[in-house]
Amino acid sequence: MIVWLNGPFGGGKTQTAHALHRRVAGSVVCDPEHVGFGLHRMMPPALRGDFQDLPAWRQGVFEVLDLAAREHPGVVIVPMTVTDSGYFAETVGRLRERGHEVRHFALLAERETVLRRLRERGLGRGLKREGFAVARLDGCLEALREEEFAEHVETDLVGVTEVAERVAASAGLALAPDTDGALRGRIRRALVGVRHIRFD
Repeated sequence: MIVWLNGPFGGGKTQTAHALHRRVAGSVVCDPEHVGFGLHRMMPPALRGDFQDLPAWRQGVFEVLDLAAREHPGVVIVPMTVTDSGYFAETVGRLRERGHEVRHFALLAERETVLRRLRERGLGRGLKREGFAVARLDGCLEALREEEFAEHVETDLVGVTEVAERVAASAGLALAPDTDGALRGRIRRALVGVRHIRFD
């Protein structure tokens, strides 16, 4: 099974992916952003736009996830925002056509909730580091509320643990007990956030 976690930038995809990975035995997190970052690093800075617009990104994501789902014995967890219908068809759609069970979840929240989360991850700089995410927020939320991008999971009033549990229940995944206390959970989420900071 592939569990694809979609949602706006700052919507909790990466945190939820790692919360699931920690509690679903044999699972692996495969982050398509790394394909995009690699493509960007190959290009002159002036040519770097949205890497999803590159056919090589969409093809690469499909090929890597197809291989992972065929050869890895556990669940493949994919945290990635995709709101373009055509790109969604080229990734999620093609994986389903190949015969993979892809459970897709759009993690949604109100605009102010997402902005608060973006501020919190801004390393003390508020939204200054999050221009790309903020500029695309409204369009992203509007697109992902369409039926094409169901199943929708509202996250405004629940934490990462609860979101992961809702996704797991819907996908029929067995979760190990959550042994983190409040402090350990905060530390673990902070470490996930630090590991995913981009400096280029």
